[in-house]
Amino acid sequence: MSKVFLSWVTVGIIFIVVGCTQPVNNVVHLESQIKERLEALSGDFAVAFTNLSDTSETILINEREMFHAASTMKTPVMIELYKQAEAGEFSLNDSILVKNEFRSIVDSSIYQMSVDEDSESELYDLIGKKRTISDLMYDMITMSSNLATNILIEKVNAEKVTETMRSYGADSILVLRGVEDIKAFEQGLSNRTTAYDEMKIYSKIGNGEAVSEEASAQMIEILKGQKFNEMIPALLPDGVQVAHKTGWITGVNHDSGIVILPSGERYVLVMLSKNAPEREAVLSTFADISKMVYDFVVQ
Repeated sequence: MSKVFLSWVTVGIIFIVVGCTQPVNNVVHLESQIKERLEALSGDFAVAFTNLSDTSETILINEREMFHAASTMKTPVMIELYKQAEAGEFSLNDSILVKNEFRSIVDSSIYQMSVDEDSESELYDLIGKKRTISDLMYDMITMSSNLATNILIEKVNAEKVTETMRSYGADSILVLRGVEDIKAFEQGLSNRTTAYDEMKIYSKIGNGEAVSEEASAQMIEILKGQKFNEMIPALLPDGVQVAHKTGWITGVNHDSGIVILPSGERYVLVMLSKNAPEREAVLSTFADISKMVYDFVVQ
């Protein structure tokens, strides 16, 4: 056997070995990995990913499945606040009364928020006083303040929030009401969303198309201040910024947002869950999926 033939055989063997040991760097393989990770969990899940720099890199898993929106609905409320402010209906620097009386969408009966059921308690000390719309919005997003949310939904009107989301291509999301409207909940009247709609909303923000380029940039800065970071950002390296909003109620854990790499490249990642009793397992799995997506984008 000639030395030349042996050399080509050696090269072929090396090529085969390397080809078998290197990861398959495509979205099909990534989607398979994500599905495999989710199959180990109890519950129902949806994932949406799109690279804003190259939308051919998109993964949609159960993207049209309906989920209770939980606190993810607070991002659409923020968008509507910016939209109405830009239209001149008010200034985000205007002050608004902090109150704790709201009307059910069922029969207009009054209900109140409980500080024990809220993730932010300091705002309750300001009841009867005034706070700027901007400050309330920051509390709503970063600390997921339910009290701030209800005050602001009343300001902008939930129906208008939904209308704006429809204009953004989010065709199923529904913002019906504020938080803790028990009468509405008992009648099945809850805010809802899909992974597809969340992806559309955050793509608008990430591309500078939510209200305006300046408003989108300001919203990203607010979303970067998120205090609950157990999912999308949990395993990402320093220097990676995440502008996102979480949401959770019993059996439900969501995270949706924009991941911004040091290079400036951006991608949207949405992870939704329901009927999932093991909260810590969901948080851990979503953190793992986020890292898998990050590794795919940067490699």
